[in-house]
Amino acid sequence: MREYLLTLCITAAVTYLLTGPVRKFAIVAGAMPEIRARDVHREPTPRLGGIAMFFGLCAGLLVADHLNNLNEVFAKSNEPRALLSGAALIWLIGVLDDKFEIDALIKLGGQMIAAGVMVMQGLTILWLPVPGVGTVALTQWQGTLLTVALVVITINAVNFVDGLDGLAAGMVCIAAAAFFMYAYRIWYSYGIEAAAPATLFAAVLMGMCLGFLPHNMHPARVFMGDSGSMLIGLVLAAGAISVTGQVDPDVMKLFSGSERNAVHAMVPVYIPLLMPLTIIAIPASDFVFAVVRRTWRGQSPFAADRGHLHHRLLQIGHSHSRAVLIMYFWAALIGFGALGYSVNSASMWIVLGVALLSSIGLVLLLLPRFTPRAPRWAERFVPPRYRRRGRPAADAGALATPDAGAPAAHAAAEPSADPEPGERTAAAVASMAGVAGANGATAVDHRARVRDGRKASTPS
Repeated sequence: MREYLLTLCITAAVTYLLTGPVRKFAIVAGAMPEIRARDVHREPTPRLGGIAMFFGLCAGLLVADHLNNLNEVFAKSNEPRALLSGAALIWLIGVLDDKFEIDALIKLGGQMIAAGVMVMQGLTILWLPVPGVGTVALTQWQGTLLTVALVVITINAVNFVDGLDGLAAGMVCIAAAAFFMYAYRIWYSYGIEAAAPATLFAAVLMGMCLGFLPHNMHPARVFMGDSGSMLIGLVLAAGAISVTGQVDPDVMKLFSGSERNAVHAMVPVYIPLLMPLTIIAIPASDFVFAVVRRTWRGQSPFAADRGHLHHRLLQIGHSHSRAVLIMYFWAALIGFGALGYSVNSASMWIVLGVALLSSIGLVLLLLPRFTPRAPRWAERFVPPRYRRRGRPAADAGALATPDAGAPAAHAAAEPSADPEPGERTAAAVASMAGVAGANGATAVDHRARVRDGRKASTPS
């Protein structure tokens, strides 16, 4: 475990330290595209953050290769080299897209080629544990097609969810944490060395995301771009493929005892079929809804719009930070819920806990304008938007100047004559809420608003 943590820390440190220079390089290189209709931000922001993430990946794998225990992963398996080869190819395609915005079909072809490169080097699905049937061996063509499909779907799902500051990196980090705990349990508890590469991939992926997040949280100073979103999507898919199709369920020796005990013991074997889906459940659902929505309108599946899940959270009244935290919550609930069920599938407490947390999540979704307030004694430790904004009576009376000041105050409180749809001025919000200034934690910032009639012009 210590060597995995060391690899994670080295990856995070390299990614964090390189992101600043990469941001300056992106500005010099002109990788700052114009604001598009579907964008939430209003100021051009440099991309190419995936460059720092890729070098963080390389540093993590290099350090792991020189550690005593993790060196065996490279000696006994070719999967780390296969991952690095596919990651280098998909990263190069992403860098070109961040700078020149290449066609969506070309990116799709590059994703398939990157998946094919990993398959050629041994990172592929060899068999599947099917409930009620057992372990089913796949032919070479079946394994190749299934591997390529899983890689392409995961890459595009992560790419689609990369629409708010810190959203994609945070959700993938949460998914990688759940997947790391699952893969480490398979490797450590059952002594299966074939699960070690997936554990290493998850640790490196967490380091990449954690190192990039401080630069990408709202308001973001740099975006990961397609070079980053496609890269972390490929690493996430590689870990799922490794633990799903490389670990032989028969090695776990779970078929002893009664049939009931065998069924409960086989849950960790069947979970690999569900874990890759649960860790990308929200991005994958957003991907499916986007394809259905666009084709239903007669548009290309790659035509960009503002109908993604994070856009809808902003439209119903959630702030940027709150929308991101809600997406984090659901990603953690689904990923760690599946992890808990794999550990003890017979416990009803897990089911009840997931149901309770789901209810809490639904309440949070239905209360977009609710703002938690910290107690008086804790106000110095929380951001200003969570502090109580009561004004003393003396200060309030001093602000109310007679005659000359009254018209100005009245004019400042009046909303604009032609505001944006669904938008209020700061003074109007202050007059309604009884506070000075807009509520930054709940009000949708005007920079996140785009007129409903505008259409996206460039593909994602």
